[in-house]
Amino acid sequence: MPPQSLYDVTQFDFDNPMFDLDEIRKVNPQRHEMEQLTGVVHIDRDNDGLVGFKDITHDEFWIQGHMPGFPLMPGVILCECAAQLAGFYARKYDILGAGDFLGFGGMSDVRFRGAVFPGCRLVIGARATRVRPKRRAEFEFQGFVNEKMVFSGNMIGVPIDRDHRIG
Repeated sequence: MPPQSLYDVTQFDFDNPMFDLDEIRKVNPQRHEMEQLTGVVHIDRDNDGLVGFKDITHDEFWIQGHMPGFPLMPGVILCECAAQLAGFYARKYDILGAGDFLGFGGMSDVRFRGAVFPGCRLVIGARATRVRPKRRAEFEFQGFVNEKMVFSGNMIGVPIDRDHRIG
């Protein structure tokens, strides 16, 4: 059974995001085929959470090679979408107070509950559950397509400095 939704994803205006791709690029370092966010539609500073989305196009880099003829979005890319959303929040609001980037520190309890294909809008919610300043931020995350939860889990983000030092 899926967990309770972090946010009611039906209540947001996806046509008018708070942060569009240009604004996301001012915060997140990913570029080209590694950009996995289209917009951010909600920021919840009281609960250290947010809601964003990725419009899955027919030109995604993984389509040709991941299950040819049946372009199923890879689970690792779904997790990357969630990580980029959490990273956007952590960096935009400097919740760690350290690092030039936020890197993956780990994931747990990841469950995939539905398929994501080109033409879908993937809506992602994330919320920080624990922050250890200068050390790590733990997030829970969920992804939805057409209001159905398609994946969920927990992740750890760790600060990374430009000189390649982790934590």
